[in-house]
Amino acid sequence: MAKVVTISEAASIGLHAMILVAKSESLINVVRIADATSSSKHHVAKVMQRLVKENYLDSQRGPNGGFSLRIAANDITLLQIYEAIEGKIEVHECPLEKPICPFGKCILNNITNEMTVRFREYLNSNTLADYID
Repeated sequence: MAKVVTISEAASIGLHAMILVAKSESLINVVRIADATSSSKHHVAKVMQRLVKENYLDSQRGPNGGFSLRIAANDITLLQIYEAIEGKIEVHECPLEKPICPFGKCILNNITNEMTVRFREYLNSNTLADYID
């Protein structure tokens, strides 16, 4: 079945893992994150190292190691996490990035543009703190 909107597995892991880290009172490791997100340990490790490199997380190695937030949960938006994994969200008038529509009017009535803008606004208006009980 076709999906109009999809989020990559890496972005999903990143968003969910950051919430798990924010909620955890102690270091949380790759195995626990992989189990909680039903993801591959290797994929989780790769995503987490990306977030460490982007300075959102601190990482400690070893049997008692894991991840902790480098920045307060209320100062990290979902947009920042998403873009750390996927790159900057670009908003285009045409989903095919064509300069002129051959029909004179967009057959999608710019719905893809609106969806992108709303998605970006949603991610930017939510922080990790919004998901901590």
